[in-house]
Amino acid sequence: MIDINESVMQFLLAFIVVGPLVGAAAALLPAPPGLKGKSPEQAVLRHGVTVTGAVLIAAIVLTLGFDHDHPSKMQATTDISWIPALDVRIHLGTDGISLPLLVLTALLTFLCALYSYFKMPSGPTPKAFVALLLVLESGTLATFAVLDLLLFFLAFEMVLIPMYFLIARWGGEQRQAAAWKFILYTLLGSVVMLLGLLLIGIKAGTFDMVALATDNHPALTTSVQVIAVLAIGIGLAVKTPMWPLHSWLPDAHTAAPTVGSVLLAGVLLKMGTYGFVRILLPITPDGMSTFAPYLAAFAVVGIIYGSLACLALAKQGAKGDLKRLIAYSSVGHMGFVLLGIATMTPTGVNGALFANIAHGLITGLLFFLVGALKDRTGTSDLDTLAEETGAALYGKAPRLGGLLAFGAVASLGLPGLAGFWGEMLALFGAFDPADDLSRPAFLTFMAIAAFGTLLTAAYMLIVVRRVCMGATPQQEGPKLADVQTYEFAAWTPLVALTVVAGLWPKALLGLTDPAVQQLLAGGTR
Repeated sequence: MIDINESVMQFLLAFIVVGPLVGAAAALLPAPPGLKGKSPEQAVLRHGVTVTGAVLIAAIVLTLGFDHDHPSKMQATTDISWIPALDVRIHLGTDGISLPLLVLTALLTFLCALYSYFKMPSGPTPKAFVALLLVLESGTLATFAVLDLLLFFLAFEMVLIPMYFLIARWGGEQRQAAAWKFILYTLLGSVVMLLGLLLIGIKAGTFDMVALATDNHPALTTSVQVIAVLAIGIGLAVKTPMWPLHSWLPDAHTAAPTVGSVLLAGVLLKMGTYGFVRILLPITPDGMSTFAPYLAAFAVVGIIYGSLACLALAKQGAKGDLKRLIAYSSVGHMGFVLLGIATMTPTGVNGALFANIAHGLITGLLFFLVGALKDRTGTSDLDTLAEETGAALYGKAPRLGGLLAFGAVASLGLPGLAGFWGEMLALFGAFDPADDLSRPAFLTFMAIAAFGTLLTAAYMLIVVRRVCMGATPQQEGPKLADVQTYEFAAWTPLVALTVVAGLWPKALLGLTDPAVQQLLAGGTR
């Protein structure tokens, strides 16, 4: 790691949050500054790659300058009074919990911008597309960087409008209905969440998340915490998405363009689980302890429900859409994240944070691959896809088939890949939950979740058999275009990081564990 001045670190974090907003405004100008292309459309798409690339470089430099010996310490902090009457502050900072999410967001957005430069989704002008993509990136990065409850809410809401338009204007069939369903679910959840955030801030006399997590506030009684957890938890659960508040997700993923699905699964879902870890666990520990068994119960129902839905979509003869199947798989995977959080133990919470990152890498890759298949065949329907590929993708486009098989086995949690560690640690956390939680109940939850891993393996292997192998893998037919250079550039980082995280989990756990230990200790009243 390199030694970087604290003021430089502050600038880097501020640039990461604000830079995409400036880039979005520049994208709407007649010609993006300093960029040339064969056409205005190409110039603005290149502008998107440039801005997201600069943000990614800043995130990498921030990571290199981060004090890895003290990951529990808030670093690169900026604390400026914004609304003195309400004690609302522009408070930014990052620690071992938020830093991996910042880097993941910057990476996925850059890869989406790069992919779109070569494969722009059909729809209105690229100017609006690039501007919305950058606003979405800024809101997501701000969610992981702000340390004030009201700023967190504003950043949390900031992503809704750009994602709505990405689905409604650049999506596929049923895009309008899917976009409306997405915005209505998330807005209604956010209204309830705002009431909970205001309750905490007014009762405690501050909206500062660091002060709330580390100081004892007598006004936050158990009854206040229970109400706050219920209100905030509903808003976070919608975004996660937790069963039974998940029904907007499959429609949104099915209708969204490829890059919309990648960002929706890769980073937007993480905003909900991040809120559970950053806000509810340390600030309202008594309220979380009350609701933890119910959260775990909903989590394991989601694991089984998502897996059974995927099995129904994957079976032969079913009208199964591959994008919809991966969307339902996200319900199951995020169930493991919620189960880890519900254990209220360092092991479980570390597992949840690891599973967050792994899901972003693996599911982002899978949506890229399904988008590529749809571009080549015109469909993501499993039956039609099998016919178009001759039921043997290995023979038609071997590298594309190999990558799809890799994404599938990574998603099912194969040891040695990133998907394994998060789910395993969540199960270990459920085996020995926090002292004030019922161990027999959590052992039951652990057993149900473990059965869910078997169902995950079943439907993922069925998908590989149907799409990649088929009954006659040597069947002749027209070849499909294999992995193109720009696709290789966009997908290779996700493959490499999935392998690195699986073989060297300490790289991530070394960041999160000290921060989680302090977060849980600070939340003890």
